[in-house]
Amino acid sequence: MSAVPPGSGWPDDPAGPDTPVAHDALEVAKLAGESRTVAELTARQSVCRACPRLVEWREAVADTKRRAFATETYWGRPIPGWGDDRPHTLIVGLAPAAHGGNRTGRIFTGDRSGDWLFASLYRTGLAAQETSTHAGDGQRLVGARMMAAVRCAPPANKPTPQERDACFPWLARELAMTAESTRVIVALGGFAWQAVWPALREAGFTLPPRRPRFGHGVEVPISYGTASVTLLGCYHPSQQNTFTGRVTAEMLDAVFARAVQIAGKPSL
Repeated sequence: MSAVPPGSGWPDDPAGPDTPVAHDALEVAKLAGESRTVAELTARQSVCRACPRLVEWREAVADTKRRAFATETYWGRPIPGWGDDRPHTLIVGLAPAAHGGNRTGRIFTGDRSGDWLFASLYRTGLAAQETSTHAGDGQRLVGARMMAAVRCAPPANKPTPQERDACFPWLARELAMTAESTRVIVALGGFAWQAVWPALREAGFTLPPRRPRFGHGVEVPISYGTASVTLLGCYHPSQQNTFTGRVTAEMLDAVFARAVQIAGKPSL
């Protein structure tokens, strides 16, 4: 298996040799639903093998590598949620990058998108450092948590609907386990916007009857119990978007500064 074995010493590895492994969608739902803590949930996410195509792809990438990273060991496993266990701000993306999160073991880490994202989070007080290069590099999120709709790097960055659905219980359970403290949810890109909507409903959030169209800076008021929560849209800081100017540093900062404002936390 071309992946880091759980419990072998990788920095911040949430799993151990005895962490139960999901081998199909039914087992994902069972293990997610039975998780008692965020730590237990993320451990189980990080060893999932429910989607054969994604398992084969992520491990093949970890084996062949990119020339620039030829001397590095790749994580080659699903990327679990990461950050504060009681966040006021959630950041939801599509899926890890083949040579980013799939290499480093941390979501949005080790690629250009992550460079843009973490720089903005640092400027707006949601991250302790400007850069995020690898697990164990000292980076931490401040009152925030990151997660992806699909936890494995997909070929061509395009998971299938079946793969998205298989991963759904991981996302819904993580949203439910962090809901009490959450006040803002930032969806990075249209796929995340679509994927998070049913997961929020499953997690117990109260949503409008119709899902508004995705857009940068779009705000949708939702709630959890008696608490007001806001869903925010944000263009994904992909290379295509940043190279063409569809996304600028100022645009990212505006969304995350707004998230901090809504959460009632002072921006640094």
